[in-house]
Amino acid sequence: MTENFEAARRNMVLTQLRPNNVTSDSVADAMDTVPREIFVPENLQGVAYMDEDLEVAAGRYLIEPRVFARVLQAAAVKDTDVVLDVACGTGYTSAVLGRLAQAVVAVESDEALVEKASEILTSIEADNVAVIQADLTAGNEKQGPYNVIHINGAVDEVPEALFAQLQEGGRLVCVMGHNPGVATLYVKENGTVFKKALFDAIVPELNEMKKAAGFSF
Repeated sequence: MTENFEAARRNMVLTQLRPNNVTSDSVADAMDTVPREIFVPENLQGVAYMDEDLEVAAGRYLIEPRVFARVLQAAAVKDTDVVLDVACGTGYTSAVLGRLAQAVVAVESDEALVEKASEILTSIEADNVAVIQADLTAGNEKQGPYNVIHINGAVDEVPEALFAQLQEGGRLVCVMGHNPGVATLYVKENGTVFKKALFDAIVPELNEMKKAAGFSF
């Protein structure tokens, strides 16, 4: 079974990432070495490497590999970077980021998910990743500022608290909006955050960062 997962992981890189503008060897290598199957419920392990969003807990998903890889590539994570991973779920994105960065602070609002992610990350010796329970919109100021912030899921708006935790020259990546959304890169330069649209992407919404529905007349 392990060999089957290894083959599926290699196939994911060759058939989903490389043909879809993922040119970064470091991103491809990181995703080729993190065992995606252990971050999903047992009944989903057989489809862990399909090009689909997989629900791993209520409101938490493993975003389809090619979208995650392209967003990650845009973040240009370096081995000296400190990264904030928002809504880490079971910890898959944090594990991949941990292969690229010096350190990763993963935040999750659900206590059970914090425990689950910590357990899985410990099992694969992702020692440079720390999982912390926190309000997702608040991030984790204590460990900031960050070189890179990654948000899991589509959001209506990025909380100002997260922009405030970006280091000068820092990058924040996420998908803005839905049906479809737009993968977006934010860069802080001279204290100002600049926005760049990357590509269309349809990913599940992150409920904690949805705008409250307003009244229309």
